[in-house]
Amino acid sequence: MKRYSYILFVLAIGFLSSCGGENKPSEGENAKQEDASLVEITLEQFNSMKMEISPLLERKFDNTVKASGKIDVPPKNRAKVTSFVGGYVKSISLLVGDKIAKGQPLLTLESPEYIDLQQSYLEIAGQMEYLKSEYERQKTLFDEKISSQKKYLEAESDYKRAKATYESLRQKLNMLRINPSQVEQGKFSSYITVYSPISGDITAINANVGMAISPVDVIMEIVETQAMHLELAVFEKDIFNLKNGQKIKFIVPQVSSEEFEAKVSQIGKSVGGNDRVINVYASLDINTKQKLLTGMFVEAQLVADSRNALSVPFDAVTTEEGNNFLLVLESEKEGVYTFRKTLVKTGERNGDWIEIILNDNLNDNTKVLSKGVYDVM
Repeated sequence: MKRYSYILFVLAIGFLSSCGGENKPSEGENAKQEDASLVEITLEQFNSMKMEISPLLERKFDNTVKASGKIDVPPKNRAKVTSFVGGYVKSISLLVGDKIAKGQPLLTLESPEYIDLQQSYLEIAGQMEYLKSEYERQKTLFDEKISSQKKYLEAESDYKRAKATYESLRQKLNMLRINPSQVEQGKFSSYITVYSPISGDITAINANVGMAISPVDVIMEIVETQAMHLELAVFEKDIFNLKNGQKIKFIVPQVSSEEFEAKVSQIGKSVGGNDRVINVYASLDINTKQKLLTGMFVEAQLVADSRNALSVPFDAVTTEEGNNFLLVLESEKEGVYTFRKTLVKTGERNGDWIEIILNDNLNDNTKVLSKGVYDVM
């Protein structure tokens, strides 16, 4: 009996010892858990990798309104070139991208219709002198009670009808840039020249030699690039943050990350569309216009106001699984830098700097690894 009691006592002691061993980690395991967020860098490594340490610096950050839009020009600075009458392209020498001035010849068209128009004008011009004199003669005879009123009215009607036709044909010739005086001298032209209505750059050419052109066909498209502006769509909820002269920062995401600037020049007067947006127009400086093309899509930020906030260089922040971290300097002794990998919350970005929102682990005196973080992590 004593022997069995002794065995049970030993087993109980062993069970209790094993339970205590599972719940109590060793000192070595605790040290590993505490050191998981620490990074040590020797002075030799620090210098060879050209690392830098800097404090949290106060910089100016903008409170912005996000918007999207495109590069465009006002309607008056965009032209679609057409012809008043149809014809066949006789000559064209310009290319897309060529700069042209207002009134510069673009191409020539030829057609028998132009000759018919000039012939009709010459015929009616030849009748005008006779019809006018006949009208004046009948008027005199009627006033003197020599001729009947019927003859007078017929002469008046013939003259006025011919005069209307004459003026109509004369205006058509002027529109086609054919000199009526030359036509009256019997000098006809089988072709016309189409001139540029505005100054700018040719953005499209829809014609070639021998091609038939109708009055509804767009022969060329011209854009006055000096009038280029930014056209944005801003959501209704941000309307009260808009004002004329407001600074805008924008990029062309499909081309590069280069940031450009503009200023609000005009704000729309109505909200429309399914997205409930208002149109905002902004002016561009000359240097910016030279780098952009009409139709480019842009992503923009309208600066509502500015504030000061603590920040670090953007490269000082590392991201893992959607979380942002800084390497905060813990100590510097015996040629070794010790950093702690610290979870942080970031705010707005301003160029190469990003706002850091203070928490219990950060303060005004905090220093971080600002250069070389990528190599360490």
